[in-house]
Amino acid sequence: MKYTVSIEIARPREQVAQLLADPAHMPKWLRGLVLHEPLNGVHGHVGTKSRIVMEMGQQKMEATETITRREPEDLHGIPKESVVHFEREIVGKGMWNAARERLTEAGPETTLWVSENEYRFSNLMMRLVGLLMPGAFRKQSLQHMHDFKAFAEQGKDVREAKD
Repeated sequence: MKYTVSIEIARPREQVAQLLADPAHMPKWLRGLVLHEPLNGVHGHVGTKSRIVMEMGQQKMEATETITRREPEDLHGIPKESVVHFEREIVGKGMWNAARERLTEAGPETTLWVSENEYRFSNLMMRLVGLLMPGAFRKQSLQHMHDFKAFAEQGKDVREAKD
């Protein structure tokens, strides 16, 4: 299963890239995050493997994330024409996911975030979920992007949400 989602954020691209890359900010916008801890390497850098625990309703999911691309490596002084790339693979029970994030300048103070996602399912339960509820994955990706936008633009923290 593959899909692409995007959102514009009213912040400069360099600031958006730095906020996305900073692990201290992840709990503020990544709804359901319980734990994100590097098992080796440096958070967000190519080759680093991290343990992720997410909670969605009554469900808890544990997975391993591997960073496969981060360009540029230094997120300060990014040339105007450059595209920022963050890519990772996530492996969990019955599931493999590749996420390819691109940040481009949509204007002097606006960033376009495009997220390409691919899922493969290896057990019957996850295959059924993917077959019967493909929109749920896209909806969750968009929710994370909208939560990040609210955090980046207005400082909103999902842990303080009243929903």
